[in-house]
Amino acid sequence: MPLLHGAALREAFDRSAGAYDRLVGANPGYPRHLRLSARRLALPNRGAGGRVLDLGCGTGASTAALLSAAPRAEIVAVDSSAGMLERAAAKQWNGDVSFVHASAEELPGAGVRGPFDAVFAAYLVRNVSSPDAVLRSVRAMMRPGGRLAVHEYALSGGSRHRLIWSAVCWGVIIPSGSIGPGGSGLYQHLWRSVLEFDTASAFRDRLAATGFDSVRMASVPGWQRGIVHTFVARRPEADTTEL
Repeated sequence: MPLLHGAALREAFDRSAGAYDRLVGANPGYPRHLRLSARRLALPNRGAGGRVLDLGCGTGASTAALLSAAPRAEIVAVDSSAGMLERAAAKQWNGDVSFVHASAEELPGAGVRGPFDAVFAAYLVRNVSSPDAVLRSVRAMMRPGGRLAVHEYALSGGSRHRLIWSAVCWGVIIPSGSIGPGGSGLYQHLWRSVLEFDTASAFRDRLAATGFDSVRMASVPGWQRGIVHTFVARRPEADTTEL
């Protein structure tokens, strides 16, 4: 199956939205690892006075992770899938959270305006048409010195982790996804997109090449060690680029 792009990918997320929380909820590491990455943003004063962009919020798992790490921040949660966003917005949120329907490639045109003190992007960059363009756009929407955390499937590059990823996808994720209303298409895309995306070290280098500094990466624990990583970076203090 070829990779999904643009409208086809959005439609796949829309079709799968109704069963998405149930599927990812079967993996106890999913919310725990998101919370770990949100904490790695290290926002001061529990986010007090700060604006945080939750880019690719899906059904709100990343939003909940941000609220646990920075409950005093203003969070703007964005997703291109209307179905996923509807699920997220329907939940009860105890914090300053707003939801915007927009793609990562078209944030200013959808009324999403910076500056943001931090940006959190979970399972997003691998799915956009031009990762470099999105990263540069995100950097321009951040305050100088602002922090970025990308939580993403980015394999170590070793054959062991590629084999584990494929075994879990074809043994668990794809069969489970095929039972839901959207079928297995989205989850076959997930499997292949991870194999074709940057390795962890390549993505770290991509962040530096698109203008971020202080770039660091760390894996998550459990079976996803070497498969899911947090990448933390910063917009340079001297960077005055604007959209």
